[in-house]
Amino acid sequence: MVKAVWKGVVIAESDDTVIVEGNHYFPEASLKREYVSFSNHRSSDPWKGQAHYYSLFVNGEMNPDAVWYYPEPSAAAAQIKGRVAFWKGVTVA
Repeated sequence: MVKAVWKGVVIAESDDTVIVEGNHYFPEASLKREYVSFSNHRSSDPWKGQAHYYSLFVNGEMNPDAVWYYPEPSAAAAQIKGRVAFWKGVTVA
């Protein structure tokens, strides 16, 4: 079971992750929504497409744009559709 943890709280866990460029992409359904808040941040990746973000809110602390996902990934990255990944201090192991 792979877990994404921030500030001692499990944000997501799954035994079905896809690894792309060293990042574990978790099924979106494994994301614990009570710790997630909206972000309007976007970025582009040359081969995956446009990334959208969520921020984390745990025990009164905000981690802006710490979760990303590709709602419409390119055909080359189709395996990450419906999945989320983490950075900015989120431990994945």
